[in-house]
Amino acid sequence: MTATKNKILVIDDEKSMLEFLSIMLTKDGFSVATSDKGQEGINMFKKTHFDLVITDIKMSKVSGIDVLKSIRSYDTSAVVLMITAYASVDTAIEAMKLGAFDYITKPFKIEEIRVVIRKALQQRKLLDENINLKNQLKSEYDFGNIIGSSLPIMDVFDKVRKISHTDATVILYGETGTGKELFARAIHYNSHRKSKPFISVDCGALTETLLESELFGHVKGSFTGAIEHKKGLFEAAHGGTIFLDEVGVASPQIQTKLLRVLQEHEIKRVGGNKNIKVDVRVIAATNTDLEQQIKDGKFREDLFYRLSVIPIVLPPLRERIDDIPLLVSHFLKKYARKAGSKIKKMLPEVVQILMKYNWPGNIRELENVIERAVILEDGDIIAIESLPDKLREWEMEIDEKQIIEGGLKNTIDQTERNMILKAFKECAENQYQTAKKLKVSRQNLQYKLKKYRIINVVTG
Repeated sequence: MTATKNKILVIDDEKSMLEFLSIMLTKDGFSVATSDKGQEGINMFKKTHFDLVITDIKMSKVSGIDVLKSIRSYDTSAVVLMITAYASVDTAIEAMKLGAFDYITKPFKIEEIRVVIRKALQQRKLLDENINLKNQLKSEYDFGNIIGSSLPIMDVFDKVRKISHTDATVILYGETGTGKELFARAIHYNSHRKSKPFISVDCGALTETLLESELFGHVKGSFTGAIEHKKGLFEAAHGGTIFLDEVGVASPQIQTKLLRVLQEHEIKRVGGNKNIKVDVRVIAATNTDLEQQIKDGKFREDLFYRLSVIPIVLPPLRERIDDIPLLVSHFLKKYARKAGSKIKKMLPEVVQILMKYNWPGNIRELENVIERAVILEDGDIIAIESLPDKLREWEMEIDEKQIIEGGLKNTIDQTERNMILKAFKECAENQYQTAKKLKVSRQNLQYKLKKYRIINVVTG
């Protein structure tokens, strides 16, 4: 057996068995603690983390069943292995119902108990990995990790925080790339449903038949290819949350079934006649005007009102430009770390371009631009040359338009800005040396640097 550092607690009032297990487990590389009294073992468990508890069922005063109940009430994820004499198998089965991992009957072979212990520790490992994953997900989708401090996004934060702890149905409106699924996950992982599944479905990515089967499941033989019964995603999400992205494209038949879920909290599999109760919170999202679709006869009005208990509009990036430096800094750190890059910052003129661009693809497009720039840039600063051609060409068109529309003053300002920026870079961003090179006072230079926003550099 592979040596590990797993900690095992053995509780048995038969001292010869206690000594035998202690020697065997220590030899196999485990950290072992023992107790010949049930209550003492319970107290030891509450003071120290153990990966596995092995306890005899038949003990005086405090039995193994009492130990199991106490330990599982203290820690529902505790893994407990019961030891029993053949005559008390019925009691061992009762222990299984109370949450014991397994039981082994005396007398047993050494290799037999080793196999059971190995399986129990694998169970413990899976439980720990699951707990860690859930903690990571909660951390990742914590509101503090959604970037932004502009008034439009703060208004969204305020609404989302208020409704997360409820079971109210939510619909998120927003253009592609505004982070609808990110907010849906944040709502789920900050709710009482966080330990249950979060399932995301893109209603626009599947045909009507496939979407219906995916959402509601099907019975064997209900259509060609249905070779066995299949659970739907609503059943799989029981107790948790289902996110219906692009719900506006759902067909009339699927809309009718969605309405039934929201009204009756039950589904019926394709080809089936049995009603199945489900407890699922629904969060929907769309980038279309559902009220217009109602007028056009493409979306059910009653379903619209069921989905729109809490409507939340996510602002496009062009309406929250003050968040762009924060987002750039976040993505710089993220992709520099991922690529092992030495990039630390972005030149101010690049930030200016990003803040003036209209971002039709929103945050997703900005993230792609930063990732691309980090990959292509060889130095430690992202310059204009690292931007995609369309952004640089767009900037040139904007500059030409400003010169034509703004007249002489804007042209002079742009020329002065370019001269100051060139000197500032040549002097390694040293204000004293730059002022000396340009033959202006340092106070005048500082004024110009702020006026032209040259000192607004985003760092990673």
